[in-house]
Amino acid sequence: MTKQDLIECHNRIKPFIHNTPVLTSRLINGVSGAELFFKCENFQRMGAFKMRGAANAIMQLSEEQKRQGVVTHSSGNFAQALSLAAQGLGVKAYIVMPNTAPQVKKDAVRGYGGLVIECEPTLEARERESKQIEEKYGATFIHPSNDDQVILGQGTACMELLEAYPNLDYVVTPVGGGGLIAGTALAAHYFGKECSTIGGEPLETDDAYRSLLSGKIESNETTNTIADGLKTQLGDRNFPIIQQHVEEIIRVKEAEIVTAMRILWERLKIVCEPSSAVAFAAILNQKEKFKGKKTGIIISGGNVDLAHLPF
Repeated sequence: MTKQDLIECHNRIKPFIHNTPVLTSRLINGVSGAELFFKCENFQRMGAFKMRGAANAIMQLSEEQKRQGVVTHSSGNFAQALSLAAQGLGVKAYIVMPNTAPQVKKDAVRGYGGLVIECEPTLEARERESKQIEEKYGATFIHPSNDDQVILGQGTACMELLEAYPNLDYVVTPVGGGGLIAGTALAAHYFGKECSTIGGEPLETDDAYRSLLSGKIESNETTNTIADGLKTQLGDRNFPIIQQHVEEIIRVKEAEIVTAMRILWERLKIVCEPSSAVAFAAILNQKEKFKGKKTGIIISGGNVDLAHLPF
């Protein structure tokens, strides 16, 4: 994926996304010891960065493919993103969701025009149901994170950040399925000036950290983390990019995620989800590394269940 691919992607999706604000806080800079720039994708349409990749992936389909619709399996932000992007482009979206997904998420997907198909809460069931929809309706499957067009779309958030602040030393993102950090790493490589990409990951689901060490995609035995958006694993499309362009992945404990999230709510005055706070938690975990450095953070989303806040 080239610099030109990213530029063309950004130009393509601009009418369908927000160029989200970048916030700073002298108080948070004081707490962290770094000069931080928060790219607030919690203000993106449907409340998360995933709108970018979803819009780009659909726009790259042929007219025939668009007529047949798209399908994905997701219980979270990508389900909403693909539904909203498809609605704006006049494309039918089939969303396979585990029957254990919160009702509020199912309602949100339906509100954006997605057709919800419920299945058992296992990856096998999700994949099987998606395959059946592909075969029955001719819909094109779009993976939430392991798809070149999705990766390019997610990279546009970092592009915008570097347009506003071109001299960043680091960009830090959360790591879940790998789409955001892979796209960010490409954007930092092509548009930054000696700008390194760092990942933040919960200690409880540290598959990406272990994958970089072993050189192959690792899985998680447990998914016991408050960062519910980061329970997925890397894929064969994004992992090679991460291997090549990501400097390090920093692991953080659950208590550190909650502390970071609380500081962002209290001091930055924004609603961000636990997964977003993982990137900031990584900086607080490694203060010496980031001391005095101009550091961008992708606040990945703000879709929080307000009935179950961790503080």
